[in-house]
Amino acid sequence: MVGFDNFVSSLTYLQADQQTQESLLSGRGIVFYRLLEAAPYQGNGDKIKLPPSCFQELSDQGAFDKGPLYFHLSSLNKEGSSNVSAGENCRTTHSGVLEFTAEEGSVGLPPHVWQNLFATDTTKTHLIEVRYAWLPKGTYAKLQPDRIGFSDLPNHKAILETSLRQHATLSQDDIFTVNYGELTYKLRVLELKPSSSVSVLETDVEVDIVGPDSAAEKTEQHVLKPLTFGKPESGIVDEGNYVYYKFSVDNDTWEKVSSGAARLEVRIEAETDGGDTDLYVSRHPLIFPTQHQHEWSSYDIGSKALILGSTDKNFTVGNYSIGIYGFKGKSKYHVSVSIQDDCNRTVGQQTVSSSSSMEVDTAECKNCKRHIPIRTIALHEAYCSRHNVVCKHAGCGVVLRVEEAKNHVHCDKCGQAFQRGEMEKHMKVFHEPLRCPCGVVLEKEYMVQHQASACPLRLIVCRFCGDMVQAGSSAPDARDRLRGLTEHESICGSRTVPCDSCGRSVMLKDMDIHQIAVHQRN
Repeated sequence: MVGFDNFVSSLTYLQADQQTQESLLSGRGIVFYRLLEAAPYQGNGDKIKLPPSCFQELSDQGAFDKGPLYFHLSSLNKEGSSNVSAGENCRTTHSGVLEFTAEEGSVGLPPHVWQNLFATDTTKTHLIEVRYAWLPKGTYAKLQPDRIGFSDLPNHKAILETSLRQHATLSQDDIFTVNYGELTYKLRVLELKPSSSVSVLETDVEVDIVGPDSAAEKTEQHVLKPLTFGKPESGIVDEGNYVYYKFSVDNDTWEKVSSGAARLEVRIEAETDGGDTDLYVSRHPLIFPTQHQHEWSSYDIGSKALILGSTDKNFTVGNYSIGIYGFKGKSKYHVSVSIQDDCNRTVGQQTVSSSSSMEVDTAECKNCKRHIPIRTIALHEAYCSRHNVVCKHAGCGVVLRVEEAKNHVHCDKCGQAFQRGEMEKHMKVFHEPLRCPCGVVLEKEYMVQHQASACPLRLIVCRFCGDMVQAGSSAPDARDRLRGLTEHESICGSRTVPCDSCGRSVMLKDMDIHQIAVHQRN
């Protein structure tokens, strides 16, 4: 028994020595190992929080002199054994470090690291094996979205680059999350070079995006189907769902419309009785228009059309999206985009009609207020008072046939006039409170304004990085708020770059002031 105990002791020593040698090799001479309890915290990127004692241990070994810190993380169960013995896949990943403020014995994990180490619905208490590691700079990454539609994002590689700025590392088989407004895309890391785990700090990484394993789920709403001018497409949309299409306006088309010689028409022909749809159109970068985030809309019952002409300042060259929303029931439809010549009216016809009305003396009808020739005014008023009624609603005054008057109603909230059968839809679309993903609850009119100018989740083009990003809330710095910078721009503009003239490192958001104050450039 004594010999067996000595054998076990020797084996344990050899295993410990082997681990030390592996740590020395992976850490380039630095040995750091901790077994810590996992604790989630809300944050972006892959940087973990370590206890203060780790700072001292790493500092004593000169780790901070070797550049950014990277760590190899392995998930263990509460007993300290690998998850493989518990019937689960043993998961590993890598991370950087955010700060050394975690409680002793624990490690703070942001959502990205947590999802790559544990099942999202796990309720167990896990231990994390944290080891210092050296990582080479990445040169290549192959990523695969979990569903189709990611490549439809305008300049999607720039969006990906913006998300990567919050990360220090990438590891093969990691799931990488990219947010675009309300949309979330998950991309799996299939391949990395020059190693299966790399640093992505201050390096240019060539990125390949490959298609999903399978054609996306049939119920996937956020997919843009191409639409050709003059060629209708048919489809079915269920209640509460969207179907999206896209089309492009080139320079020739835009010049024809902007000159007034033509107009662009987006039309939906309804085919199903009982079903109803709404039509939304937006210009990119808003690629998935919704009920409260769009540029043009139509809520008519049945078939409907949107006309974009020379008077519309938002209409220009670019890519456009069409959103067809199932308002009620299952609806079959035909959608088309076409260019219509705008030459139906002539100046001569307008001149004749206006001149003819001036040649005859007229009098105003006491009932309908129309101007009628004096010689027939008595006969007209007798007929008009029996068959026509005037709407008494303030600001309306429309003349209606007696049999039509009962179907003419006004909204109590906004005063708009509708047929009685359209009032239910109007109340639901325009006056039913909508909840913005940021938490604000507003009616449609105010929600559209909020989404366009105030929502922290709205998409903007950053004036510093040029990427399409979420604006965020107001800038934390008072001076940045006065300059009109959003939260993202305030942070992004804090990056320093060398001045082209003097070589000094200057924050991007202060470069214009630096050029004026130091180099007298306007």
